[in-house]
Amino acid sequence: MATNYYKTLGVSKSADEKDIKQAYRKLARKYHPDLNPNDKEAEKKFKEINEANEVLSSTENRANYDQYGDNWKHAEQMRNSANGAPYRWPSGGGSYTNSDFSMFGNMEDMVGGLGGVFGGGRRRAARRPNVDVPVEVTLEEAFAGAKRQVNLPSFSGSRRIEVTIPAGVKTGSRVHISVDKDTQLFLRITVAAHPNFRLQGADLYTDVDVPFEDAILGGDIEVRTLKGKLSLKVPPESQAGQNIRLAGQGMPALNDKGTRGDLYVALRPTLPKDLTDEERDLLANFKTLRSGVEPAKTE
Repeated sequence: MATNYYKTLGVSKSADEKDIKQAYRKLARKYHPDLNPNDKEAEKKFKEINEANEVLSSTENRANYDQYGDNWKHAEQMRNSANGAPYRWPSGGGSYTNSDFSMFGNMEDMVGGLGGVFGGGRRRAARRPNVDVPVEVTLEEAFAGAKRQVNLPSFSGSRRIEVTIPAGVKTGSRVHISVDKDTQLFLRITVAAHPNFRLQGADLYTDVDVPFEDAILGGDIEVRTLKGKLSLKVPPESQAGQNIRLAGQGMPALNDKGTRGDLYVALRPTLPKDLTDEERDLLANFKTLRSGVEPAKTE
């Protein structure tokens, strides 16, 4: 069955970026694993919501999805195929299994480049071959940039080269690398899911536990970011799920190092355990004060 990301988030195909963001936040809070411990269905739903948001919150990914549906990740190859370029080399063993014909350029150009041997056609300059390589990176690598060793297929076999992945890439990014005058390499990026951060556009979202007393009275807690640890001031009477925005602590823009997204920290107050008798008495007095009922006096 085809995936319907719009239905997953409960929005229409005409929904704008704000509608998608609001729908995602609402559902993410509802199905978050921390709020649904040991609930496999909620965990599955949470993954589906994040996948849908990853596609629909990106202008490029959304456009590809609207046009190609479940094949949106292969939009570039399908466009090339529609323009007359072969789409995929069938798997049949050998050095070139699962490689694109595009790495050898356009077949018509190759034939023309032989000086018309196959029909007396005029000589044509061979087009530069393109090589597409899928690369998965961690969120930390997408944040700071990384280097990778990739196999570059060719007629004579393959060679291993080191490539640089710039900071700010996201799932669906296509990084162009000019290997030499004859070869153009394109890295198709996928950013792996992270256990502590959720990525939405250029913004990051994370949850942080807050001691019960700090949530009520206010206090300072330590928050982990992709750049290190920061001290965060928790305002008094903070509520569960309340977000605090840390400006500029999100992902960098791919082509603008000076621009960064934000980090949103969702507060998760934790209840105390193993209370002492004195702590219980204090909480009992607190409960009495909140109820407005005077405690019974003993004679």
